[in-house]
Amino acid sequence: MARRNRPRRPRGASAVGQRFEVVVGPVAHGGHCVARVEESQDSVEGSRTLRDRVVFVRHALPGERAVVEITEGTERDRFWRGNAVEILEPSAARVSAPCEYAGPGGCGGCDLQHVSRSGQLDWKTMVVREQLVRLAGMSADDPLVTGLTVQTVGPDDGLRWRSRTRFVHLGQGRLGLRAYRSHQVVEVDDCLITAEPMVGAGREVETVTAAGRTHEFTRALDGFWQPHVEAPRVLVEAVVEMLGPKLGESVLDLYGGVGLFARFLGDEVGPDARVVLIEGDRIAAGHARGNLARGAAGSTSVAAGDVEQVLGQRYDEPFDIVVLDPPRTGAKRAVVEQVVDRAPRAVAYVACDPAALARDLKSFAELGYVTREIRAYDLFPMTHHVECIALLTR
Repeated sequence: MARRNRPRRPRGASAVGQRFEVVVGPVAHGGHCVARVEESQDSVEGSRTLRDRVVFVRHALPGERAVVEITEGTERDRFWRGNAVEILEPSAARVSAPCEYAGPGGCGGCDLQHVSRSGQLDWKTMVVREQLVRLAGMSADDPLVTGLTVQTVGPDDGLRWRSRTRFVHLGQGRLGLRAYRSHQVVEVDDCLITAEPMVGAGREVETVTAAGRTHEFTRALDGFWQPHVEAPRVLVEAVVEMLGPKLGESVLDLYGGVGLFARFLGDEVGPDARVVLIEGDRIAAGHARGNLARGAAGSTSVAAGDVEQVLGQRYDEPFDIVVLDPPRTGAKRAVVEQVVDRAPRAVAYVACDPAALARDLKSFAELGYVTREIRAYDLFPMTHHVECIALLTR
């Protein structure tokens, strides 16, 4: 019997469009700041809130006094979303956005263009530290937390870094980008974070020079590749340095994509070492086979399939070093357990989401692995995203 879709219960009157004057609170993960609408406060339009409410505000900075317009939420929701549409008392870190399409009602791609470059680094540093404390269970006084700062990569202005951008084709040569949390398309003449004005899907062959070597990688035009033009070099060199691979050591590369890390680690462990790559996307795994066939490792294996399922069925022998670069949702507990079962001396965890990283670091810690080092890189300037690499050992 087919399951009926139950209609969503009404959650009260919509708050969308209401405006409130607030003092903006701390940064929250996701490109927002936290503000609070007090129960007794009137909206700018004259209506009253029903209760104390948390609002996640975009286009604001901590400490600012601003007028916030609600973009999502009803009177019964636990929290609302909103945009800072008028800044009454600006932060010292506020700047004019370089792009005309940034800000409320504009393109949804860049959520920190109103923040100075140093302010963006401070913002991301606060977010990563907070996730490590709250989700990984680290102490706020841990040197790994207090000593962590997000490092800049590429041009100081944070522009022209993105290797490819997916535009919406509007016909007659016109292009657009999606608004935040919306299917609405904002037509643009130029995207200032794209490496070359109005570049589309990118190249099929990528050349990477890192750790003293140069390799070419084929990939699908619409397949995953690190978006920052400097990211492959930066990440490869960090992973190689942190893991310190030795000649003859075995390598397990999880969520390995088209073989970026496996290829350079294969150079380090030499032609007689075993290198195994597991990738969920079959097309990417096919490219990895070709890319690694040109490498130095003598025993290379590529498996296409869900990482957890493949590890549950194959490659159950010990590995000396493991690198994993999971999607934004993280590796999760089951995969962490599979990694620990293989007893690597060192694990390099590459993460594009600090919350997912923190959750998985906690799992590793519960299973006997200690986080020894964390590095953070601003590989997504003008946005709230940040890339981290953690080194774990038994």
